[in-house]
Amino acid sequence: MKRRYFLNKVKSTTIIGLSYPLLSFGKFEKKLKKITILHTNDVHSHIDPFPKNDPLNPNGGGVIPRANLINVLKKENPNTLVLDAGDVFQGTPYYNFFGGEIELKLMSKMGYSASTLGNHEFDSGLDKLAKSLKHANFSFLNSNYTLKNTALENKIKEYEIFEIDGVKIGVFGLGIELDGLVEKNLYNGIKYLDPIEITQDITNKLKNYYNCDIIICLSHLGYNYNKKEEIICDLILAKKTKNIDLIIGGHTHTFMEKPIEVYNLIGEKVLINQVGCFGINLGKIDFYLSENSVSEKSETIKV
Repeated sequence: MKRRYFLNKVKSTTIIGLSYPLLSFGKFEKKLKKITILHTNDVHSHIDPFPKNDPLNPNGGGVIPRANLINVLKKENPNTLVLDAGDVFQGTPYYNFFGGEIELKLMSKMGYSASTLGNHEFDSGLDKLAKSLKHANFSFLNSNYTLKNTALENKIKEYEIFEIDGVKIGVFGLGIELDGLVEKNLYNGIKYLDPIEITQDITNKLKNYYNCDIIICLSHLGYNYNKKEEIICDLILAKKTKNIDLIIGGHTHTFMEKPIEVYNLIGEKVLINQVGCFGINLGKIDFYLSENSVSEKSETIKV
């Protein structure tokens, strides 16, 4: 399968609700491969739905509705990855009482494939974070924190490669600078590395050594900071690197109705998406691939 062809003909739409019309490709339909990416970010331990009298999100979110929705979508297309862009922890008493165990067990049952580390994953320190990870039967990914000689050594992967229906999908994670966000004693021994340099190294390996067809970055850098100084964010990452096809973002709780397209360092398109926070929305991106043509369809679904 030729890499990079799949973003040459991108079409994005946004649909709110539970209607999933399939694209029709006539005589080419049997040759198509459909890969679905489902994603969340900044769920912040929101296990229960918001109450019906909540002024902003009445009855919104909740693990049970999300699990039901994921199950429906996986039945529609078994070729599905479920990904998260960090800050799984902190925000409700579930985290305060159970230290992340509930969140990770439920994500495992929902069939998550991978997540990245958000800054709030460190709120109880490295030892407790490392201990909680035993409850996850999916990978946590991070490429730009040095974890050697810490409690997280050998517990976090730099990247993971998923092969689905002959399509190789490389996924890696990037975390925000913890200094100023997290107390230093809670992440002793971790050094933050430049996301742009790390991305160039990781994506070169994923593309040229492992021959990945799609490369996805799980980013907890934030979407955009609208400041004169160039604080690293998803927009800057996309523009200053190459080989990333999709950035699934977090940290800034940005509600995007559909992915945006950004041109990278060599003029190729990168998709960036983020679906707010608290599990209110589920992002869904379908890639329809054949040897000669590709299209993409995106939905932001209210949970």
